[in-house]
Formats: sequence, structure tokens, C-alpha cells
Amino acid sequence: MSTASQQLDLVPEDWKRALAVVAHPDDLEYGAAAAIARWTGQGKQIAYCLATSGEAGIDSMPPEQACPVREAEQRAAAAVVGVSDVEFLGLPDGILEYGLPLRRAITAAIRRHRPDIVIGLSHREDSTGGPPNQADHVAVGRAAIDAVRDAGNRWVFRDLLDEGLQPWPGVHTVLTVGSPHPTHAVDVTATFDRGLASLREHRAYLEGLGASATDSTAFLEVMAREAGERLGVTFAVAFEAIPLRL
Repeated sequence: MSTASQQLDLVPEDWKRALAVVAHPDDLEYGAAAAIARWTGQGKQIAYCLATSGEAGIDSMPPEQACPVREAEQRAAAAVVGVSDVEFLGLPDGILEYGLPLRRAITAAIRRHRPDIVIGLSHREDSTGGPPNQADHVAVGRAAIDAVRDAGNRWVFRDLLDEGLQPWPGVHTVLTVGSPHPTHAVDVTATFDRGLASLREHRAYLEGLGASATDSTAFLEVMAREAGERLGVTFAVAFEAIPLRL
């Protein structure tokens, strides 16, 4: 059986709090937002943590002007799917590097929010039939996985204790979106339209993409239908589930 036709397992939903850690505004809206809408509808608490403000993402707009625009669009997009807690780490867009500063920043966020799961970007360099994964995505995806472990170890980033951020070993799974090797999926048939509405809140960004913007909703529908076929529903969001407990 080919990978494309293999069935996906349901993402377990026996958790209460999640932290979504991504690189840029709009990263979550390209798929995961529909799943997040489902989960907030179940009463789950979800917060967003963005490494950058996406300030390098609009060619016609200088970063100092794009930064507040993209932050405002991300907050509006989050509100559409029931998320009000959105934080930006203020790291530089487009030149993120995997390493201790990025791990520390995400570790601090995990300790602040104390989630049961982390929703992240794929840490894999390959992608699902398209160009290689973005460098910022790879860096944040990998750092988020390591930060889950760091968050539970009081002897890593010990200065966080001085800031009142106690260890949090409570994350049991990282769910990565955009992975070329998905293992699980979420039925978003009832919330797919809210995911699309969330993406449309990135008006300045999508306008900056020009003709490519018109393909955004069609692209999401193709991906959601494909994942849905593998789950046995109309629309689904696929994730690679990375367990971090034995």
C-alpha cells in the first residue's frame, strides 16, 4: 500500500490545554486552524506562540511597517477559531537558527502555558511533494520538540527558575502539521469553513502574494480532502504525532 493511501489514526482528544508553536503568522492557518476550531469548540484551551512577527513576509512593505500589520492579522485569525491568547517572541523573520536561544524561548513559553500537547510545524526538511521545507519551519519544528524536554528539566535553562518559570513535564505529544509522514488526523468537516475564514484574515499578506493568494483556499481543500479520504470523512487535517513519553 502506498503512503498516500494508508489510513490515518484519529488524534486522541483526551487533553485540555495545547500550545501551538510556529514560526510565522499564517503558518497555523494553512491547515491546522480548522482542527483548532474543532478543539476550542470542545472547550479546550489553546494558545498561540509565534517565533517571529512575519515582518519579512510582504515584499512591498518594509519590516517595521509589516510587523504590526501581521501581528494584528494573526490575532484576528486566531479569534475566528476561538483563540484569544497570542504571543510573539520577537525573533527575526527569515533568519531563524536552531540553537539554544530558540530552544530557551520556546521552553519559557511552554512553562508559561503548561500545555498537555504542543502543536507545531514539521521539523523534517522534505515536504509532501512540494519544495523543501522552509528553514524557519525546520528550525522552529525541531526546537519545539527539544523544548518540550527542556521544559520538564529544571537543570536546563536554570535562569528560567529565577523568572518564576517552574519545570513543566506535562507535555506528552507534539502534533506537527505539514509533515510528509503523517500518522494521525482530525475530522474537520464541521469546522473547515472556519479554518478558511481564519486564513482570509491575513488580508495584507495574501494580497502581497498576488496571484498565488487565489490558490490558497483551493490548496487547503485539496489537502483536507486527501486527509479526509485517509480518515474516512469529508475533510481532515493530518498530523505527525510524536510521543514524548514512554
